[in-house]
Amino acid sequence: MSTGRKLVIVESPAKAKTIGGYLGKDYDVEASVGHIRDIPTPSEMPADVKKGPFGRFGVDVDQGFEAYYVVDADKKKKVADLKRLLKNADELYLATDEDREGEAIAWHLLEVLKPKVPVKRMVFHEITREAIQRAVNSTRDLDTRLVDAQETRRILDRLYGYEVSPVLWRKVKAGLSAGRVQSVATRLVVERERERMAFVRASYWDVEGDFTPGDQKSQFTARLTMVDGARVATGRDFADDGTLKSRSVTHLDEAAARTIAEAVQSASVSVTAVQEKPYTRRPSAPFTTSTLQQEASRKLRLSSKNAMRVAQRLYENGYITYMRTDSTTLSEAALSAARQQARDLYGAEYVPQSPRLYEKKVKNAQEAHEAIRPAGDRFRTPAQVAGELRGDEFALYELIWKRTIASQMADARGSTATVKLGATLADGRTVEFSASGTVITFRGFLAAYEEGRDDDGGRGSSATDEERRLPKLSEGVAITVIRAEADGHETSPPPRYTEATLVKAMEEKGIGRPSTYASIMGTIQDRGYVNTRGSALIPTWLAFAVTRLLEEHFGSLVDYDFTASMEEDLDRIANGDEERARWLARFYFGDEGKTQDGLRRLVEDLGEIDAREISTIPIGDGIVVRVGRYGPYVEEAAPEGVDLTTGEVAEGASGQPRRATITDDVAPDEMTPQKARELLEQSSDDGRVLGQDPETGRDIVAKAGRYGPYVTEVLTDETAETSGATKSRGKAKVKPRTASLFKDMDLASLDLDTALKLLSLPRVVGVATEEDGTQVEITAQNGRYGPYLKKGTDSRSLTSEQQLFDITLEEALAIYAQPKARGRGASTAPLKELGNDPVSGKPMVVKDGRFGPYVTDGETNATLRKDDEPESLTPERGAELLAEKRAKGPTTRKRATKKTTTKKTTAKKSTAKKATAKSATKKA
Repeated sequence: MSTGRKLVIVESPAKAKTIGGYLGKDYDVEASVGHIRDIPTPSEMPADVKKGPFGRFGVDVDQGFEAYYVVDADKKKKVADLKRLLKNADELYLATDEDREGEAIAWHLLEVLKPKVPVKRMVFHEITREAIQRAVNSTRDLDTRLVDAQETRRILDRLYGYEVSPVLWRKVKAGLSAGRVQSVATRLVVERERERMAFVRASYWDVEGDFTPGDQKSQFTARLTMVDGARVATGRDFADDGTLKSRSVTHLDEAAARTIAEAVQSASVSVTAVQEKPYTRRPSAPFTTSTLQQEASRKLRLSSKNAMRVAQRLYENGYITYMRTDSTTLSEAALSAARQQARDLYGAEYVPQSPRLYEKKVKNAQEAHEAIRPAGDRFRTPAQVAGELRGDEFALYELIWKRTIASQMADARGSTATVKLGATLADGRTVEFSASGTVITFRGFLAAYEEGRDDDGGRGSSATDEERRLPKLSEGVAITVIRAEADGHETSPPPRYTEATLVKAMEEKGIGRPSTYASIMGTIQDRGYVNTRGSALIPTWLAFAVTRLLEEHFGSLVDYDFTASMEEDLDRIANGDEERARWLARFYFGDEGKTQDGLRRLVEDLGEIDAREISTIPIGDGIVVRVGRYGPYVEEAAPEGVDLTTGEVAEGASGQPRRATITDDVAPDEMTPQKARELLEQSSDDGRVLGQDPETGRDIVAKAGRYGPYVTEVLTDETAETSGATKSRGKAKVKPRTASLFKDMDLASLDLDTALKLLSLPRVVGVATEEDGTQVEITAQNGRYGPYLKKGTDSRSLTSEQQLFDITLEEALAIYAQPKARGRGASTAPLKELGNDPVSGKPMVVKDGRFGPYVTDGETNATLRKDDEPESLTPERGAELLAEKRAKGPTTRKRATKKTTTKKTTAKKSTAKKATAKSATKKA
């Protein structure tokens, strides 16, 4: 019986809500909440499957690389809900994103739901009423080529990770991971740090002066550029080893620069040349995924992950077009809207006669979508959405709007002038100063937007001269010297990558795709390969060891061109120019007759890998860094008193290498031999003797240990003998008192008094009298979770470690007089109030829970994700987290049961049109 109802399935609840409002009462719009099934890990497979061809990877490598899929445990309720809705529907619309991942989600839905009604693939690039109505009326069939490309990528990543990661476990450290893109991204960061470690600073000097025409008040600044016809060296003239690249330049030292600065003040200076030329600057192209992430990092200080999260919300709520794209193209409607809005806001002269078209110059660009722009055929200005968007969402929308409008505006125009000043010094040498400035006479697109710039790392390039005016000058005019000073500089190493510049580098090399950039930035940090300092990405020593192993034994897998070629091959599969099983066979088994080995062959012979050598990084002067089981440490490779030739140990020498733990606050390029020796001295086996305990006479020593710096006392042999403690098998060993340093203490500057205070802990604060008259001792102690007070079995947290020394009995009693909180957040107010939830209508608040911050409306609790900051969480994000949690259903504990599985068969695919109608479990 026909019901006339239509089921539309999208990925996210927010998207479902927006689209549902546009389609009307005859449509049920439901979210799958991402993928509903995936390839399980071997531990999640039933016993009978583990023993079969899928047992190792979840992929049968011998039968066409068929994948074994299971419905995710937390999606079974969702699948049941979708099946229930499908029973009452006459049509099924699969409205997932129009990219490989979205197409694969749609295919998996077909395989699991097995619809018996007509299936239509509904695609759109923006969520506006007009776009959704057009999409409903112009559907297409499922594109199995895109599904093939996604599945190939998924299987490729599974094979790569499952084959290479165990090599890292055996040769570097247990629990590590390798990945097709993450390992290459890590290598980029490591290579930049290697450049910084090898960099040798060079110093150079020049002269800067303030000048003015004799008959004018105008003043300008010029810099020394020539001495006796030879150009003065700047930072860009030095190689990374600190040497000059060319002998034709003059390298000024401090003495020479100061001599010229003093002499020029008494010399006759005149204008020797004036050059003026037109200045034109074109606007940047509309945003792609990577350029949006880069600009959001520069201007909004958003990480790649947060930028994409905010963009996702803007897209799902109908504010911008699809945010995963390589394209810089705008549709005709968008071009018209941008040009008209620029004309209305800035005037007709700010809009060129014909639309601007941009060609994508990045390697392996895909043109499946438009550039990222405001949604709709008429763009809403930031002022028009200010009442609807807040915080990061408003800022990112404004950025996208400005960039889109500016891309269709006229060039900025002006003129650039360069003035050269000449003088002959008293010693006969000739010098030349130069100054440049640009005057913008027509701002053009700059009236709307100006692109941010990445830091050049101080490598000697000059700052922009835009809007720097120079007085009108002509050749021969006499110039008065107001000031001339010598100026010293040092060259700087190549700047570290930021998330923005790393994304840019990956895009230029053709590595990764728009949908992967943000996740890769997160992965290399979550896996412990990269730390951040401000916005800079700093590789860990662990990353050095992993990268070296991959470079030396799996060179092709981290080769930039090879990785980019894999992306191209995935594009070919998506276009139908390559067959997935054949390509995977070449990648895994190798190509007959070619020198390139397949992945399986590469991982077969691990005996050649010297684990100790791989994890050793020389830093000079016989000192090395090693990556050990418990973290990195520095080691003196040639300990004092050991003959390197004979191995003989001199009398009094231990013959053992000295070692010291390296903490995370020391970046690899800062680990110089000098720094290493400081660490070695601090953590020598004997430690640093601070003095003697006046009560016991024992030495008090400060050391750097595996778990951080600490102080301890040195026991003599007589201590145990006179202790009187005995056991059946000998005398009991007396343990020395030991205490960790507080977080704000420095091992190098620690004194005896502070060490004795630390060793006195736990400290007796005083005695409290209970209601029944009994007396109980209150002590101040430092524990695993921080400083606290203890009175019998009643413990209370302290706010700082210093209180362990300072807190008085009165203060302690006041703390105990307060009601004790039951649970971490029991006595604390909400971290933030977000307003009412649009679904439940109840107030949403952010709280601090046992497992971290979470958002709740009193009925549903949703844990915040890693990049969700409680203080900056928006109401929209809070509602989204709650909606996702509701969609997953309640979490229950059940006995392990055999999972419902779907084996993908090797049958050849039929046409895309047939694929959408098939209800069998194999991919048509």
